[in-house]
Amino acid sequence: MHTSSTLPETGYLRLSQIVGKPATDNSPAIPAIYPVCKSTWWAGVKAGRYPQPVKLGTRITAWRVEQIRELIERGAA
Repeated sequence: MHTSSTLPETGYLRLSQIVGKPATDNSPAIPAIYPVCKSTWWAGVKAGRYPQPVKLGTRITAWRVEQIRELIERGAA
């Protein structure tokens, strides 16, 4: 699991960058920052446990790095 210190100061993260993604023939694995499955993540977003996403385009959903950093720090406390 990544620590919040390895995240950029500002910007956005896509879901695969947060919950990770296994390697495929065409792309390497992406390690999880917050290791839960996608359905658990979306249920947590709906319930208010995880930050709300930002729509950056019609097919682009992302989360603010600052909010993900806060989530990780709350979990470590």
